[in-house]
Amino acid sequence: MPSASTRRYFLQSSAAMAASVALSRYARAEDAPANPNPKSDKPMNPYKDVRVAFVGVGGRGAGNLGEAVKEGCTPVALVDVDSKRLGEAAKKHPKARTFDDWRKMLDAMHGEIDGVLVATPDHNHAQVTMAAIRMGKHVYCEKPLTYEIWEARQIAEAARKYKVCTQMGNQHHSEDGLRSQVDAIKSGVIGAVSEVHVWTDRPAGWWPQPAKHSKELPAVPENLNYDMWIGPAAMRPYDPAYLPFKWRGWWDFGTGALGDMGCHLIDPPYWALDLDAPISVEAETEGGTKETGPKWSIIKYHFPARNGRGPVKLTWYDGGKLPPRDITDDEPLPDKKNGVIYVGEKGTLFAKTGGACERIGPRGKGVATTAPNPTLPHSPGHHAEWFRAIVTNNAEPALSNFDYSGPLTETVLLGNLAVKLGKKIVWDSEKLEVINAPEAKELIHRKRRKGWEL
Repeated sequence: MPSASTRRYFLQSSAAMAASVALSRYARAEDAPANPNPKSDKPMNPYKDVRVAFVGVGGRGAGNLGEAVKEGCTPVALVDVDSKRLGEAAKKHPKARTFDDWRKMLDAMHGEIDGVLVATPDHNHAQVTMAAIRMGKHVYCEKPLTYEIWEARQIAEAARKYKVCTQMGNQHHSEDGLRSQVDAIKSGVIGAVSEVHVWTDRPAGWWPQPAKHSKELPAVPENLNYDMWIGPAAMRPYDPAYLPFKWRGWWDFGTGALGDMGCHLIDPPYWALDLDAPISVEAETEGGTKETGPKWSIIKYHFPARNGRGPVKLTWYDGGKLPPRDITDDEPLPDKKNGVIYVGEKGTLFAKTGGACERIGPRGKGVATTAPNPTLPHSPGHHAEWFRAIVTNNAEPALSNFDYSGPLTETVLLGNLAVKLGKKIVWDSEKLEVINAPEAKELIHRKRRKGWEL
């Protein structure tokens, strides 16, 4: 954020926090009558007084806007750097104020919003999220939580300091299938798990990677606030090779296949096995450059023994690469696009994205696929979990809050760090340092454009 705005936000933050969210403003979900109006079958909406500003309303942002409104909140502000996308969203929500600059929105509406939903490209996540947190606003941020590892640590710490309600947008975390998967592994249906294999079909067919610059660079489109889109990244000429969505393959803006799918697919084993931070990560790739991600990668995370379980090796595959056939006893994978395989001492289980466990291969014969005594609750919805946390003053925190999703994001992004460094890295999580690569420092905590310091 520009320094002038930073000073203004800090001056406003105390008053904003005091006025931000009073529990009495909300009807608690569990206290809401099923049918407050005897003439209507429509139940009361317990989250209608949760006022949300949406930063990014195109692409995944449009999806978040629709889903969040469906689950009950009131949109009061819409922000997007693309005036066409902003106009489309405004037609559906004409009562919400519109902006092309999230800083101006926070200045103008800090007393009229309770939460901010961030759905910008990865490199802008931390800027918007931190500004909102420091104003005492609750935040839902799309995955990955941040673009870089240092940012994830700072955001999680700030959320605790300002006592705001948070949720990261890995929506499968709230699905019954994924939660039953986590319960099954936690309950030990396949015994101690020593290996996990995770794969995705990204980026092939989704965005260009490795990416290439356009041969000719046109003028910035009139509908685009390019300076805001660049945000903390180094300024450079506009290139249509960056957007929309193609930014994910460029290292200055996106976090590649891992950033797109890692917080979905690594989430269940991270949760079920209480993985925390790895001690080392190594990567094999093809086709990447200093500017763009590789054609494919195979990344191996090594997690130490923890809380009674043994060491775990998690292997990530993208760009069409898949786990070796011997893991499934030469039987074909149930899904070649996305999936997770757990290798335990009693058997092997497979799960689709957000799905429940399935037996796989002869090693899965006779193995249970569900926990005998499930413990994880049914979710009212990923956005609704965040709304519920807000109206209950965090008595019921969302389960992908930043205390959980911050460390998960750090772990996911360590894979990209190994890709960029091109060698096995030995990780010191407490110090946020690569023990054997001091040159990693600038990749862990990047230099920002002047005026956009976090």
